[in-house]
Amino acid sequence: MNLLLKSARIIDKKSAYHLQIKDILIEKGSIQKIANNIPNPGNFREIQLENLHVSTGWFDSSVSLGEPGFEERETISHGLEVAAKSGITAVAVNSNTHPLTDHKAAVEFLIQKAATQPVALYPIASLTRNSDGKELAELYDMSRSGAIAFGDYNRPVANSNLMKIALLYAQNFDGLVMSFPQDNNISSLGFVNESANNTRLGLKSVPALAEELQITRDLFILEYTGGKLHIPTISTAKSVKLIKEAKKKGLGVTCSVSAHHLLLTDAELDSFDANYKVLPPLRSKKDVNALRKGVKDGTIDIITSDHNPIDIENKKLEFERAAFGTTGMESLFAAANSVLDTETAVEHLSALPRAVFRLPELRIAEGEKANLSLFNPETTFTFSETDILSTSKNSAFTGKKLKGKVYGIFTDNQLILNE
Repeated sequence: MNLLLKSARIIDKKSAYHLQIKDILIEKGSIQKIANNIPNPGNFREIQLENLHVSTGWFDSSVSLGEPGFEERETISHGLEVAAKSGITAVAVNSNTHPLTDHKAAVEFLIQKAATQPVALYPIASLTRNSDGKELAELYDMSRSGAIAFGDYNRPVANSNLMKIALLYAQNFDGLVMSFPQDNNISSLGFVNESANNTRLGLKSVPALAEELQITRDLFILEYTGGKLHIPTISTAKSVKLIKEAKKKGLGVTCSVSAHHLLLTDAELDSFDANYKVLPPLRSKKDVNALRKGVKDGTIDIITSDHNPIDIENKKLEFERAAFGTTGMESLFAAANSVLDTETAVEHLSALPRAVFRLPELRIAEGEKANLSLFNPETTFTFSETDILSTSKNSAFTGKKLKGKVYGIFTDNQLILNE
């Protein structure tokens, strides 16, 4: 496809054109020229949008798509269309399906289903068989089939020896092990943050200790074994501190935070709206502030949507009975951009997550393949149900004021714009 982007501000710290307003000429999917004013060769599609900003394509590192098994929540095809309209050019898909992605055929199924889509899909396979924490899955075989990491989505590995073995074994093929940060012996059957207010509401709690104890254990094991450990969706101030100290020691640890944990606190629970029932639970204002600081100082590597569509039958229930999860791809950029400067938000949506998961580096430069997200970071709006593009409508951001409008993406020689 031939395309001319006019007057686009480039956000790419590794580009010579970072923060500059330039025209970008794309021919047959590659960036041919970047300059102040490029005349249209005559047959190129020309794109002029208000306050157009362009960055390297965003990568969402935690996405659940339902298929196979929960197609009523979201199919792979439609989920990747939602990603494209959310400014995302690649997603890592969790093992949160039925059957689970715990064998090579399941990995290959996901890749095959997404083969014709412009948005790239990278499977995260289960760390253990059936994600039950009892026996390692076939990690090497799944790695050869295309899995980029191994983790039991929202399920902790209680067996410390199994985590030790996983970190040792994965080093044989440079594998990335993920460990969900929750000690179920502490969290028990809780589902909200431990606080005086939530006790007043009569809701069973998940203490911050449950997360911090698990992270402490995993970091001790990592220090013993070496290897690469990724801790997804941390949510407490102490967790940030623990990971910061581990990085100073030189341990191979990375982590992510969900956009909703950067924006929302457990004060939302007064409404008893099950859309705020997420895992980890929404935490205190102190925790939110520490998470934002952790992103800014580089302790937290990735901002993710932790997109988890839940059908109405399992979400529109009493708070205690509702399933955990919120959709988030549609609100990912705007939520992050609402509490961080645009450069920081974009870096944690593109360059840094790609580095953690060892995906090819992207750059906005002449001669490079065009993999771009298009957006306006200054637009403010109230997120409503009409903004939810997913099949399931369980968004924690409904009614929230956000900042940043996504125009679309250019990737795989295809332009996808929001109407």
